[in-house]
Amino acid sequence: MVSFRKKKSSKNVDTTAPKGAEGTVPSPSEKAADDAREPETTKAPIPSRPPQMEDIPDLLETMTTEKGEKSAAATKRIYELCDVGHKQNRVPMVCSGKYDVLTPLAQCLTQESGDGRHLACLALNNLSIPTENKRVMALGPSSSAVIGGLCKVIAEDKQESYLCCICLMNLSFLEASITTMLQHSPVPDGSDPIPPLHNSESLIRILEKLLKNAPAVPKSGSGKSEGVRWACGLIKNLAKSEENAALFGKTDIPKCVVGNIRNTTAPPGRWTSNSLEDFSLFVILNLAQWPVSRQALIEAEAINVIKPIMAEGDLQGLKATMACAFLGAPWTDFPEGGSTAAKSISELMTNIIEKKGKDGQYAYGVFKLYTATKAYRDLCYAANSSDGDVVDSNTKVLAVPSAVALCLQVVSDLVLAADDEVNGGSKYVPDVKSAEYSAAAVTYMLPAILQAGDPPRKSIQSEKACGEIATMLTQYANLAGTSVQGKDSAMKASEEIKAASGSARPILEISHESWTQYRKREGQPLDQFLSQEKGIEVDESGPLDFLPCVNSESQCAIL
Repeated sequence: MVSFRKKKSSKNVDTTAPKGAEGTVPSPSEKAADDAREPETTKAPIPSRPPQMEDIPDLLETMTTEKGEKSAAATKRIYELCDVGHKQNRVPMVCSGKYDVLTPLAQCLTQESGDGRHLACLALNNLSIPTENKRVMALGPSSSAVIGGLCKVIAEDKQESYLCCICLMNLSFLEASITTMLQHSPVPDGSDPIPPLHNSESLIRILEKLLKNAPAVPKSGSGKSEGVRWACGLIKNLAKSEENAALFGKTDIPKCVVGNIRNTTAPPGRWTSNSLEDFSLFVILNLAQWPVSRQALIEAEAINVIKPIMAEGDLQGLKATMACAFLGAPWTDFPEGGSTAAKSISELMTNIIEKKGKDGQYAYGVFKLYTATKAYRDLCYAANSSDGDVVDSNTKVLAVPSAVALCLQVVSDLVLAADDEVNGGSKYVPDVKSAEYSAAAVTYMLPAILQAGDPPRKSIQSEKACGEIATMLTQYANLAGTSVQGKDSAMKASEEIKAASGSARPILEISHESWTQYRKREGQPLDQFLSQEKGIEVDESGPLDFLPCVNSESQCAIL
């Protein structure tokens, strides 16, 4: 929340009036301007007590029927009912069904009077914080008026533009709303709908214009720089959807956010949370993971711009590393032979599954498992593709047993979740994309995973590991919901692992043991992936499998 104090998290951005804005009397020049527009000389009475919830109907009526100072005074009272000292009122004001505060506040956004517009922005920001309110404001009956009013202020480049961007960003933390929000494309009543990309008044085109018109190096703390900063925070959230990414990829927004990183003078180690650079790198990361928007970033030379950031050992370095993996950066671009990238992304996968955050960097929920597993898969692909004729595969830094076991865990947990007859399963059920990316990562790491022991030797443990892992991957490939790419990766890996069962494979053995220990801790059935093949029935005359009665419920006499 934004309270004009330093905050660590952008989630649920709260807005209180800046110093001098709340509870102050307009300047003489502002009064004169208002008086010129509204010759009414009778000033609104100042209530002798703080506003109460029961005052809301009267305040709303004043807001909608009066103008100038009277309307602004009523808007201020609405704002005071939901300010930082009255957080408990925010949900009842929006969700109780007793009042419609959203439509009048949205109407105030169109006022020429700066006081009423500013106070309406502050109130809408505070009301947009509770999760319950987000759904009503972004998807409810008043959503078009609210989003439309906020967009209008941004489009007209009013001084409250940055507050409107913050409010929209608050609403975009509700992931169910992000595709609907970016489809906002207003037309006059009775007109045919216009696609967002063909409408200059759509949200996406307004955001694009804001970023394109920003100075290359905006003055820090200025209204223009704050508007661009929070617009990038909004785009960061909206870009989590592939459907939205397809729209962003057809605008100049990818070029603009890459330019934000290129033009900054601050080193990555000094980028603060919620800074323009922090938001811009997040936008690049979120757009890079989708094929529909990746090309726009490549054409903007994003890899060259963010590649140096990978050397940072913090959150910015992690984001840059994942983005470079998504964008297809060559293996040689990753610092320290890829070991830093491998460690940071595998650690991220673990933290997501175990619902942990990394101290001082990110909280659980910032990254999705499918994003982390996809980055690991693409990193494995980059390493595998650069192997050539080398003896030791570049995937060796990625194929550490803990990371391999984690990939096996993601795939097997999905297999168990899909089997209704299995008793016991994972507390964390992965999505189908995460399983697909994990299976592909295993496939690309096989040159290292299947490296024979030195000296070569036979190993019953390796033979068991090969059989069990191959069976699990085959079961995954045969699931109804497995994609063609997932099926191909899993079957290729299964066949290669089966063929490698004759010799000791140390990395495979240790990875299998770690995976087995995880399944024991979770109480999962340990015989789920054992070979189900049965022997051939025989008698003194030899095998009987040619008889039609074998393996059937019918009875037959064997002489």
